[in-house]
Amino acid sequence: MRLTRSYVELPLRVGDTIALPDDVAAHLLRVLRLQAGDACVLFNGDGHDFDARIIEAGKRGARAEILATRRISNESPLRIVLLQGIARGEKMDWILQKATELGVARVLPVSCDRSEVKLDAQRADKRLAHWREVVISACEQSGRAIVPEVAPPQPLASAAGLREGHGFILDPFAEASLSSLQATQLTACTIAIGPEGGWSPRDREQLVAAGFDGLRLGPRVLRTETAGIAAISALQALCGDMA
Repeated sequence: MRLTRSYVELPLRVGDTIALPDDVAAHLLRVLRLQAGDACVLFNGDGHDFDARIIEAGKRGARAEILATRRISNESPLRIVLLQGIARGEKMDWILQKATELGVARVLPVSCDRSEVKLDAQRADKRLAHWREVVISACEQSGRAIVPEVAPPQPLASAAGLREGHGFILDPFAEASLSSLQATQLTACTIAIGPEGGWSPRDREQLVAAGFDGLRLGPRVLRTETAGIAAISALQALCGDMA
């Protein structure tokens, strides 16, 4: 039986006994109905899974003993950064969830000229905390032991300067295509995906000035929630861990 993996933001060492965070304890005890003596798997984002056993289970919380550790080697050799125009509500959650499952290493949420979502400082902090929870949940499900970074929302001009490796703007009219990348040894890249309203001319100028080039995935215009996932999948198949 496959054990549910739970993320804990704590140091984990074999032989230690830890108090499980309230949310983790509630999920394991109330949702999964685990009891003292039952096994579970914990991880904290350091690249390892930790086999553990619940030794105390009560209304006031739970404690677990760390029994063993093992290195998880399922990160892609291609480091993919997703520069994503902030999308509305569940669309953004879906993008983050699927990008994490597909192996993205970092997400840069950006506001741009045609963004439909406007975040003040307080809303931005709450949204960032929620996005990070979405990514952690996707890591728990997909078996990843390194949690992708989700950067704070920022203007496009700032995020474009954080490009890693080759920068791509998806463009159905671009000269470069996936087939033209087959001879290229990509080890890192940044994919720029616009919001629901797409990139404005000024947005594109900022991206080009930061070193982004057009890349054609196909002849059709993709929605914001489709474009990044399609690009990550294609690049992983070409140069990453699906190749």
